[in-house]
Amino acid sequence: MLCALFVTPASAQNFLEGVVSINVTMSKEETCIASQYGVGDGYHGRRTASGERFNTYGLTAAHRTKRFGSHVTVTNKGNGRSVRVRITDRGPFIRGRCIDLSRAAANAIGMGGTVRVTVQ
Repeated sequence: MLCALFVTPASAQNFLEGVVSINVTMSKEETCIASQYGVGDGYHGRRTASGERFNTYGLTAAHRTKRFGSHVTVTNKGNGRSVRVRITDRGPFIRGRCIDLSRAAANAIGMGGTVRVTVQ
């Protein structure tokens, strides 16, 4: 009869000691056209769908399905610049677009008019 005995060195017995667990949430990435709102269209200062006042100088955005208060990262596909925004409103309501950015968020990614972005 053959019997194998494996002995673990004492230094390897507590190899997980001090390891901290982190929560990782996988999110779906979407690529689409982003637009800008709150500049000359009368939205600045009005109530958003979430109930707070829209500030075009804040890093906020409108999305059709994301939860209010959630944060997403928007990356300009043309220049690689990114900005993290908080969802405070619903929209855009134009076919083919997935996110409306405040003026400050649009400026942060170097956006002029509409631009192709990834949202995660």
